[in-house]
Amino acid sequence: MAKRLSGQFKDKLIQKALQKRVQQLDKQAGRPAVEATRNGIPPEYYDFALQPGYRQVRLMQEGAHKLGVTSPFFLEHEGLAGAHTRIGEREVINFASYNYLNLAGHPRVQQAAKDAIDRFGTTVSASRIVAGERPFHRELETALAQLYQADDALVLVSGHATNVSVIGHLLGPRDLILHDEYAHNSILMGAHLSGAQRLAFPHNDLDALETLLQDHRRKAQRVLVVVEGVYSMDGDFPDLPRLLEIKRRHKVWLMVDEAHGLGVLGQQGLGLAEHFGIDPRDVDIWMGTLSKTLASCGGFVAGTQALIDNLRNLAPGFLYSVGMAPPVAAAARTALELMLEEPQRVAQLQSNGQGFLKSLQALGLNTGTSAGYAVIPWIVGSSLQAVRYSTELLRQGINVQPILHPAVPEQRARLRFFMSTAHSDDDLDRTVHAIDALI
Repeated sequence: MAKRLSGQFKDKLIQKALQKRVQQLDKQAGRPAVEATRNGIPPEYYDFALQPGYRQVRLMQEGAHKLGVTSPFFLEHEGLAGAHTRIGEREVINFASYNYLNLAGHPRVQQAAKDAIDRFGTTVSASRIVAGERPFHRELETALAQLYQADDALVLVSGHATNVSVIGHLLGPRDLILHDEYAHNSILMGAHLSGAQRLAFPHNDLDALETLLQDHRRKAQRVLVVVEGVYSMDGDFPDLPRLLEIKRRHKVWLMVDEAHGLGVLGQQGLGLAEHFGIDPRDVDIWMGTLSKTLASCGGFVAGTQALIDNLRNLAPGFLYSVGMAPPVAAAARTALELMLEEPQRVAQLQSNGQGFLKSLQALGLNTGTSAGYAVIPWIVGSSLQAVRYSTELLRQGINVQPILHPAVPEQRARLRFFMSTAHSDDDLDRTVHAIDALI
């Protein structure tokens, strides 16, 4: 206990010193620490430099400076980022890309985007209800619907906005949203927008989900359960067969966010349903992104015709936002074709992930609950240590990003490796040897 209190006391001292340093920097910049109120309104109510968020950023920057740590974020990549990339005029092995199947930059994908620009230009300029449809919109949506054996699908220009708009539109104050505690920020923001009651259950703990439903189901009208196909922080996935049984028994909707599952799970990369051999029509709402496996940008929803017609005509994030740009839609459609034509890409990705996971575990590293498909964390237990390891690995030609508090609990700070089908055995071996020497 004494040691714990000592640590807390030390943290307070560091925080106090950093706050004092920020005040000094403010003074040097000609900004008084306390400014007289204007018409009775304190400056922290109108000065961006006094906002809590910015103050937090300043404290983090100053803390990194005091500890001699260089920020590993916002590094400039000088070309196509896949299994390799160029940072600072040097080629490095790259584990910081969602380009899982190495389709971003594929000649067919690039050519499809160029052809779309030649025919349709670079934008549709307005929302689809205003500017009208283009053939590439419906072609992409039809292909996505077929992928999930759904009645229809809808594409939106942002993956984050897809979750926000869909959840925010479908649910209301008399409803309930239950989600895994590791759910993506976009899911939380959508729940907040809806006004529905939101309750989290412990990660992949479906017994806890059952308990919440037993306690709260009859107090709400509509209930949405939201999980992810592959969790981007931990690289594991939920028990879909049991989720479907729970869904049927409690008469709720089930939504699966396939952002990191499409192209990763299943023999053909069809995602969580294929992995478990489940009819995808049993899931009420499939959501996914186009920016990872599909080498483009945007989000999509697939489901029944009633669901899609509702969203197409009323969801603000679709109705009041510009339609997907021609090269973006064409790139995604072509990447989807390639994924289905070349299942060996999925097999190679899975092989790389499984082998890399075993290698890290053989070193005695904490890889959490990762299933070793595409996302593999190395949990180091300290934000500072994670930054230092990331910096040193980059110095050795390996780019892997740290995930720090508050994105994860401080004791679960990590380096997060995203695998690619294009990583060679030599890439993976070099990385494992570098980590082994580092620890």
